[in-house]
Amino acid sequence: MDLSGGPGPRDDVATSGGPRLGLIVSKAVGNAVTRHRVARRLRAAFREVTVLIPAETLVVVRARPSADGPNSVTLAGQLRSALEHRRVRALLTESQPVARPAETVVP
Repeated sequence: MDLSGGPGPRDDVATSGGPRLGLIVSKAVGNAVTRHRVARRLRAAFREVTVLIPAETLVVVRARPSADGPNSVTLAGQLRSALEHRRVRALLTESQPVARPAETVVP
């Protein structure tokens, strides 16, 4: 695995296969152990709600200091609630590509 940052695609980063998650877990959440625990729980919670999100979607979650308390199931419920909010649903449906009928070519 090349982590040199050189030109070209990286082998360690998924480029397809579903929605992608970006996490922001600052030092305000806690020490390194706490931040990693929160990040693991958020990734597990995200896996449970990916069915609600179109495959091409990029989601960024910023963890607050209170994110250290709940377990993955609770965090998944909170993510599901956020994704089902009417404004978010409108953005998700708006960003989906529109299916266009196939063009017919007449010789």
